[in-house]
Amino acid sequence: MTGIPDVEIRRSARRRRTVSARREGDKVIVLMPTGLSKQAEDDLVAEMIGKLDRADRRAAARAERGDIDLADRARRLSQRWLDGAARPVSVRWVPPMRTRWASCTPHDGTVRVSELLQTVPAYVLDYVLVHELVHLYVPGGHNDRFWQQVRRYPRTERAVGYLEAYSVVTRQPDLVDLDRADCAGDTTG
Repeated sequence: MTGIPDVEIRRSARRRRTVSARREGDKVIVLMPTGLSKQAEDDLVAEMIGKLDRADRRAAARAERGDIDLADRARRLSQRWLDGAARPVSVRWVPPMRTRWASCTPHDGTVRVSELLQTVPAYVLDYVLVHELVHLYVPGGHNDRFWQQVRRYPRTERAVGYLEAYSVVTRQPDLVDLDRADCAGDTTG
């Protein structure tokens, strides 16, 4: 984190020894016992901000590694099931989308995959990636040629069934219809 954040100290008589901190927007909230000296409070605030900053750096590094792993996986899937026809420029995790498991933009070669899929079985993630990769080189949305290419991935039907059930379990009803346009600029459905 750059600069010194706005800090709010919340003291509690019930809190005896522990100190904790969390971010709320641009502010750091530090929870600590009452009765500490000003110097002790200042030291604890500095320590807690340092811990939060280290945790943020670790999370950013994990996210970057996750995107790299996802991009490598997509490239391997393209080679194995699509004869290398899909050449994504970027493949990355994104926060959950309201109506899609993933999306792509063919003109710039980007693929975005919902973080909701980080816990699904590997074959389901592979299907979603193959689906998006095919959009990169087959124009016209979900046409016959598109589905012919997607079905080269042998677990397509099983993965589609999983995603239909998963959308109900995760209370994402807008994700049930997997034939909706999922590619930026794709208006053919």
